[in-house]
Amino acid sequence: MIIRRFYEWPSESNPFSELNRMRSEMESLFGRLADSLPTGYGPGVFPLINITEDHDRLYVRAELPGVKANEIEISATGNNLSIGGERKVAPENEVASYHRREREAGVFRRTITLPSDIDANRVEANYTNGILTVTLPKAELSKPKQISVKAA
Repeated sequence: MIIRRFYEWPSESNPFSELNRMRSEMESLFGRLADSLPTGYGPGVFPLINITEDHDRLYVRAELPGVKANEIEISATGNNLSIGGERKVAPENEVASYHRREREAGVFRRTITLPSDIDANRVEANYTNGILTVTLPKAELSKPKQISVKAA
């Protein structure tokens, strides 16, 4: 019986080999867990946006809850769009203590590189129910051209 137990011990000469193996397994487990979490919604990404396009235009939709329309700054040049402003959150009661604080206030600016050049002179913006929709006509040079093939 004593001999049998003796042979069940790890055969490596390093007494910490089992600890190293467990550390490696834990790092692997936490790495897989981190890879499965959604990305792109961490702190500092404001406003959240969607970009779509059709044949003639690009559309940028941004979520800007609590921001007044006259406080939004938009600039467009070449293939860049910049959205900025300030989000204000009303102060809480002086004696209140937070259990969770996710609504941030302050100045923001987000610059987006668009997939094609735009005609900055014809950009339009609408703001309804906290959603900013910016319509960006594509520049004539960026639009695909239909080329006819001539037979010889």
